[in-house]
Amino acid sequence: MLALIAGTGRLPHEVAGRLKARPLICALHGSEPDYIDAELVFRLEHLGSFIERLKAADVTEICMAGAVERPHIDPAAIDAATLPLVPILQTALGQGDDGALRAVIQIFEKSGFTVRAAHNVAPDLLLAEGVLTSVQPGEIDKADAARGAEVVTAMAAADVGQSCAIRNRQAIAIEGQFGTQWMLNSLAMRPDGEGGLLYKAPKPGQERRADLPTIGPDTVEQVAQAALSGIVIEAGGVIVLERDAVVDACDRLGLFLWVRQV
Repeated sequence: MLALIAGTGRLPHEVAGRLKARPLICALHGSEPDYIDAELVFRLEHLGSFIERLKAADVTEICMAGAVERPHIDPAAIDAATLPLVPILQTALGQGDDGALRAVIQIFEKSGFTVRAAHNVAPDLLLAEGVLTSVQPGEIDKADAARGAEVVTAMAAADVGQSCAIRNRQAIAIEGQFGTQWMLNSLAMRPDGEGGLLYKAPKPGQERRADLPTIGPDTVEQVAQAALSGIVIEAGGVIVLERDAVVDACDRLGLFLWVRQV
C-alpha cells in the first residue's frame, strides 16, 4: 500500500487521481492539502508514532507531493517513539530545504519504506523536450534561457529557489522563500518593460523525490500579468499540472512554453 504525504497545492490531487488504488492520504500538521482530504494528520514531534501507524496499516511505499511549511518543533511535545529521531530532525531543520528533505527521506527508508517520487507514480507529469505552443521562442529568448540556467545554478549554492525571470540576459527577479507566485506578482506590481521569460528548473544535484518545481495554469496567467513573453522549463525536471490547460492558456495569451533540454 502507498501512503501519499500530501502538502498544499494541486499536485497531491493530481497524483492521487492517477493511481489505480486509493492511497492512504496523510499530511503534516500545518501543511494540510487544499484539494483532497487527509485521513491521517501528524505532527513532526510524533514522526516515530506516525511511522508505526503506517506500518500497522501495511504501508510499504511513500510518496511526498505538494508544498510543506517548515514546522517549528515543540520539544515538550516529542513523544517516546520520536525521541531516537531527534538528532536527525535537529540537523535536518538546520539545513536548507533540500538537506531537510534528504534527511526525512532517509528516516523513511531506514524504517523500511520505499520512497517514490510523484513523477514516478505519475510519469506524465513531466514533459519531454520541445516547444508545445503556437508561439515559438526567438533568438533573444534562447539567450535568456541560457542565462536563466546559469542563474538557477548559482542560486542552488544558497538553496534559495528554483526559478528566475530573465530579460535581455539580465535577472530581473529571482525566487526566494515566498515562491514563484510572489516573485511574478512583484514584477506585475512594478512594470518596467516587456519581454523576457520565466525560467524554472530543479537545483543541480537536488533530491528529486520531493520538491520538484511545478507550473500550472495559474503560473501562465501570472507570467502574462508580469509582461513576460514565455516560460522555459527543464525537460524532465519540472512538473506540469493540467498540461492541456497550460498549453491552451499560453496560446490564448500569446506566450511560448519551451521544454528545454539541458
